[in-house]
Amino acid sequence: MIIVTGASRGLGNHICKRLLGQGEKIIGLSRNVNGLEFESYQCDITSYSSIKAVTKKIKNRHHKARALINAAGIASMNLALTTPSSVTERLIQTNLVGTIYCCQLFAPFLIKNKSGSIVNFSTIAVPMGLKGESIYVASKAGIEGFSKSFAREMSDFDVRVNCIAPGPINTDLIRGVEKNLIEKVIANQIIQKQFGVDDVSDLVELLLNPKAKSVSGQVLSVGGI
Repeated sequence: MIIVTGASRGLGNHICKRLLGQGEKIIGLSRNVNGLEFESYQCDITSYSSIKAVTKKIKNRHHKARALINAAGIASMNLALTTPSSVTERLIQTNLVGTIYCCQLFAPFLIKNKSGSIVNFSTIAVPMGLKGESIYVASKAGIEGFSKSFAREMSDFDVRVNCIAPGPINTDLIRGVEKNLIEKVIANQIIQKQFGVDDVSDLVELLLNPKAKSVSGQVLSVGGI
């Protein structure tokens, strides 16, 4: 089975549907699971106890997991000096702490299987240091640092940990962002085109493939930087 957070919408939902179409068993986690056509559990990834409760439910029904995809995340385009503390806390708690919690609590499923792949999500905004995204970038940079170190910790169990760093793909995260700002980011990519959820899902598939057994602790930037 493959565990996917942020499964109800956007990139996470697209990844779930892609993998389902390939015959994979999906366990989806989201705050809202209404209408999802695959096994899913309501879960608040900012809450350790909420995630732990889900692990107990899954453990009772399933024995093996081969991958964890931490696709849940939020964005906020604000200057650091004008970002309310509540927004700062929500960004860090959802993006960084939520990813760490999920890795801590779901990694044992992969360890039990003695192999597997964890895919976390950063953003191309980290190496670019985009103006107006300081707190968001901080939360994602934390994910990159955590993933690199966690990859070393998990290597003893043949579990790989990597990050995918998308640019401005067409999901809810960039809704309302001015077109000229999106174009400016794309202009700084090595491959100067806007990629989509299919392209990101292709990279997820690549990292889940056993043929990628030599790849761990890496950040794959969509479009290149």
